[in-house]
Amino acid sequence: MPEPHPPHRPASGRNDEHDDASDGGPLAGLVVVSLEQAVAAPFATRQLADLGARVIKIERPGTGDLARGYDRTVRGMSSHFVWLNRGKESVQLDVRSPEGNRRLRALVDRADVLVQNLAPGAADRLGIGSERLARDIPELITCDISGYGGTGPYRDRKAYDLLVQAEAGLLSITGTPGTPSKVGLSIADICAGMYAYSGILTALLERTRTGRGARLEVSMLEALGEWMGYAEYFTRYGGAAPARTGASHATIAPYGPFPTRDGRSVILGLQNDHEWAAFCETVLERPHLSDDPRFGGNADRVAHRAELDAVVRETTLALTAAELVGKLDGARIAHAGRRTMQEFSAHEQLRARGRWASFDSPVGELLGLVPPVTVGGRTPDRLRPVPALGEHTDAVLAWIETPREHAPEGGTS
Repeated sequence: MPEPHPPHRPASGRNDEHDDASDGGPLAGLVVVSLEQAVAAPFATRQLADLGARVIKIERPGTGDLARGYDRTVRGMSSHFVWLNRGKESVQLDVRSPEGNRRLRALVDRADVLVQNLAPGAADRLGIGSERLARDIPELITCDISGYGGTGPYRDRKAYDLLVQAEAGLLSITGTPGTPSKVGLSIADICAGMYAYSGILTALLERTRTGRGARLEVSMLEALGEWMGYAEYFTRYGGAAPARTGASHATIAPYGPFPTRDGRSVILGLQNDHEWAAFCETVLERPHLSDDPRFGGNADRVAHRAELDAVVRETTLALTAAELVGKLDGARIAHAGRRTMQEFSAHEQLRARGRWASFDSPVGELLGLVPPVTVGGRTPDRLRPVPALGEHTDAVLAWIETPREHAPEGGTS
């Protein structure tokens, strides 16, 4: 068994040329090889790249990651690809050819982490299945991301985000009473990617103590199922699922959008009976309603939601949005504006906190949000670039053919 590694080094020690973590982020020196497509795995590895890891993205020759073709809205590039692949190195490799497979194995041999969300069984056919690698390279961390997991009757099913939203019951509790609806972004993929990311960080921490890697497995169904926990408990023990209530909260009231006299909408939310009393006195100017048995507690307010909403709308429709916000602030009631995506991009809070930064791409300089975890109060002035298809192929293949003690440090700038 290898000797345990010093606690300050997340890397395995197999990559001597990636040893200095002083300037490139907490994961500088870590090599991640990823055979990834679409959203789930690329989301996980983008987080690792943001922390300074060298992420080598293996792409199919000629076409690359299928997400490259989702749309052309970012000056000809796909919005999904730009979002998910900043800070990575792109290597075109035909991993099914004998020479391409040899190079893939050489890359894996130099990696600290291998991530894949290939079709079921594909990793085993390529000779990089997690069981085999656990025997061959015990210090390697592998992370397999799939739709339904590696066992069970659904193991061979293809899984896309909307399909998993349906299988996890999310569609049944989202939307309006008459229209079950999907979440407007790839939530099943994203949550699977987040669990892969946190699992990899956990395995890296464990490896600093034991010197051994780990076999991680994340399924989209089980990841989204964890996020469905409250709804499952509510249904299992309450006898009925949370109702579909549009933009309002299914189990808290009043909590949702209310119209104002000037045609705008203000989202307000109350969490407890103290706030309800303040709301009645300062916003509704009807303090006696806090003693109304129909609205005595949150469960009562939810049970009488139609009557409650009518009372609240009577007040909000008599006020402009600015007047309503002033009253809500006076009562210390939480509220929000219903922003468009364009309004979100111009959000004054994000601008004030310096949350936007520039980065390079094959289509020129772009602007994106900096990683959401702020370390030491610092935010980067510039982010790492988005790679062109195969941009780093020659450099990476030369790196794996160079003896380790002579190999130059790679990585994106």
